[in-house]
Amino acid sequence: MPELPEVETVRRGLMPRMAGRRIVRLQQRRRDLRVPLPEKFAARVEGRTVTGIDRRAKYLLIRLDDGQTLIVHLGMSGRMTLYDAETAASHPLGAHDHVVFDMDDGWQVRFNDARRFGLMVLVPDEAVASHKYFRSLGPEPLDDAFTSEVLAARLAGRRTPIKAALLDQKTLVGVGNIYACEALFLAGISPRRSAHTVKGERADRLVAAIKRVLLRSIEDGGSTLRDHVQPGGELGYFQTRFNVYDRAGIACPTPACGHTVRRLVQAGRSTFYCTRCQR
Repeated sequence: MPELPEVETVRRGLMPRMAGRRIVRLQQRRRDLRVPLPEKFAARVEGRTVTGIDRRAKYLLIRLDDGQTLIVHLGMSGRMTLYDAETAASHPLGAHDHVVFDMDDGWQVRFNDARRFGLMVLVPDEAVASHKYFRSLGPEPLDDAFTSEVLAARLAGRRTPIKAALLDQKTLVGVGNIYACEALFLAGISPRRSAHTVKGERADRLVAAIKRVLLRSIEDGGSTLRDHVQPGGELGYFQTRFNVYDRAGIACPTPACGHTVRRLVQAGRSTFYCTRCQR
């Protein structure tokens, strides 16, 4: 599933072609994705100007000039891909191009989702923060307000392993399995460590590592392991920088460590770490 860096990469790729442009046509090619698509979708969106595109957790928030927000989740395999007028004309819509936005300058945005786990819902701007998708979410890890004190407070009293706590969207948002493994490695913290013990200097290291990993992945266009592509069609390449994720049995990248990366299963998810470097 796309994680925060992949969704942020999509947002940044769409901004130059959607923000400030008018949607002249919307093609809805099926009734639903994970949930039903908005009622009278085309009628409510056509003619509207996109005033901006934000991100909350792993959701895109496409702001429209009539006070509506289109909430988009990419699910497991969703893509939003850009086509100029010439390329769109020469590339027929595919079976999984479920929603198509034609912009007033001739560019086209196709939402493609082979597995149909994505979603699109329209809500008034003022209802976004309290919407069921957002009201229980934790803080954004890249916000300046997300500090080691904030993280330690959210972990206080929790006996669950720190890796599981980082995947809990109520702790903080957007840090999925890949980036939790990588951040814990950079911070030198074992994924088995009880979450309540991550405070003080450990929390300082972990917050810095989370921000570093996420920002570096965004710079690299995210991680393309299977489905993720940027709106321009480019693949992400942060996977070429993995230190531990999916590297079980390979030497730890820390100089002179001498140990190999290990894999364990926590709450049904694979965790990769170094038993020597992470305590």
